[in-house]
Amino acid sequence: MNTTQNGKSTLAKTIDIAAIVAAAAGLGIGLYALAAPLAVWFGITDFRAGFAILQRVNPLADWIAIIGLVISIAAFVGAMVLSLGNNTRLASLALAGTVAAALAYFVPESFRPADGTPPIHDITTDTLNPPVYVAIAPIRADAANSMEYGSGNNMTPERLRQLQQEAYPDIVPQRFNEPVEAVFNRALAAVQTLGWELVAAEPGEGRIEATDTTFWFRFKDDVVIYITRQGNETVLNARSLSRVGVGDVGKNTARLREFFALL
Repeated sequence: MNTTQNGKSTLAKTIDIAAIVAAAAGLGIGLYALAAPLAVWFGITDFRAGFAILQRVNPLADWIAIIGLVISIAAFVGAMVLSLGNNTRLASLALAGTVAAALAYFVPESFRPADGTPPIHDITTDTLNPPVYVAIAPIRADAANSMEYGSGNNMTPERLRQLQQEAYPDIVPQRFNEPVEAVFNRALAAVQTLGWELVAAEPGEGRIEATDTTFWFRFKDDVVIYITRQGNETVLNARSLSRVGVGDVGKNTARLREFFALL
């Protein structure tokens, strides 16, 4: 009997220690990953340093999450089935560490571009005559990325046009039967629904300009929309352009698709 009790006691202590380690490792790497966007939010560093943190976190976080999950299950089984003392609380802590580590893995993974995503950051429905920024132009004066279409290292308008059309053939002018005013109002409502910062709305010119700020690293991408009458149709052209970064991991395209869906 004593041998059995000693065995249970040893097993309980082992699981307790493993659960504490799993909780500490998971919560620790989770907080370290969270430091990346927080440092950017508070202006302590720029996005490059934030990405460097996530690059260090990513290879470890998934393994910590997997091991933490195994330990959590073992702790719960020990508490419920084998009656190994008060393991339930430690199992919950281990599970919290597992969740934190999993988030530390999946958040960086969300910045990994899908296969076939081109390294571009300027998306427009009109690649021959890209919409021009007016009100936003002074705001972007110090931006790393130029407003000139097809500018940048190893890039030309022709190459940018080709890359976009191959990867995102659905980004084309949007056509409507309604009058310009009606489409303009719908576009303005969509901008507000999406939570973009409205910079300009000129009904007489059919022009809307806005800025969208991404959540994790506070990237600012600028959108310009032109709505004109062409024959019997109202045509909406839009452009979304990142202020920094060579590639946008498809964010500008996703933004325009979401905007068009609301229309």
